[in-house]
Amino acid sequence: MLRQIIRIDEDKCNGCGICANACHEGAIEIIDGKAKLVREHFCDGFGDCLPGCPTGAITFETREAPEYDEAAVKAAQQAKENAKEYNKQEHNGGCPGTKIMQINQKNQENQVQDSSCVKYSSRLQNWPVQIKLAPIKAPYFEGAKLLIAADCTAYAYASFHEEFIKGKITLIGCPKLDDVQYSEKLTQIITNNSIQSVTIVRMEVPCCGGLELSAKNALQASGKFIPWQVVTIGIDGNIVE
Repeated sequence: MLRQIIRIDEDKCNGCGICANACHEGAIEIIDGKAKLVREHFCDGFGDCLPGCPTGAITFETREAPEYDEAAVKAAQQAKENAKEYNKQEHNGGCPGTKIMQINQKNQENQVQDSSCVKYSSRLQNWPVQIKLAPIKAPYFEGAKLLIAADCTAYAYASFHEEFIKGKITLIGCPKLDDVQYSEKLTQIITNNSIQSVTIVRMEVPCCGGLELSAKNALQASGKFIPWQVVTIGIDGNIVE
């Protein structure tokens, strides 16, 4: 649609960050020392970022741009507030079982111990893995390929570690047993970290659709454009084409 939106002249920008802080919607980020309008659909066109710019690098222009998405903005704002609250609680202590850990697995191929026994190496790189217990922000999320999987998939699919967990940060859940919507938590994680890609692995049973929907809603609410895919595992243990 044709609407009013801000324009940033990078030649004039000195990277001070005043505009990014002034933009309550989170449409602007400082990247490589320059302010950039990274989420056009977060920009309401009111120009809260204009008055504070010391170099006059920000102006209005009327051009084709995505419609302002107020719902996505509010979801992202709530995610940031929840992240602050979560981090505050985390520093005040908690269950030892939910302590954030990055696991450095030895890079070993499967080793045959004898003629009848094969030892398989775990590919898990993070703890905790349950979506409900996962931190909103952690070092292992930065630049990560994220795997969001239904609990049952690892039991149904024999090569789950090698084909899905390997090289990814893993989060698991069951929307039927947990009886919760994961969208808000996943939105917080995707919004507050530099996620490279998202792979959703679900069972073919209908209740697993809740996990897929939550992940898709989180990707949309984050305001980020991240490659994603869905893989469905049949109850017979095979990938459903």
